[in-house]
Amino acid sequence: SAFNERKTKNCRLVTFSVDLTHPSEDGILDSANFESFLRERIKVNGKTGSVGMTVGRTRNRINISSRTSFSKRYLKYLTKKYLKKNNLRDWLKVVTSDRETYELRYFNILSWGEETTECTLT
Repeated sequence: SAFNERKTKNCRLVTFSVDLTHPSEDGILDSANFESFLRERIKVNGKTGSVGMTVGRTRNRINISSRTSFSKRYLKYLTKKYLKKNNLRDWLKVVTSDRETYELRYFNILSWGEETTECTLT
């Protein structure tokens, strides 16, 4: 029927991922802990623990799949919230690497050090 066709058109699979390679290899971030954080915190229609969501982990990459509308920006918000909660926000930033992927990278601390050495008092 026409109703079923419309329903399946709107019900497409949306997949995003967060690449945690560098911080996980350095032992700064626990990918299993981040995965459980996302499972507890992701809300769909104002409710956590939604049935239409799947959060999975393969090595140092977290994959989020949803049949409902899910914003990539919301994933970035939750990632920043996790970093802030674990006092990692001063060291790591969330960067878009492609259309469906975020990547956690270190801030370039060397450039900060060079700027501070130039501003010495005379």
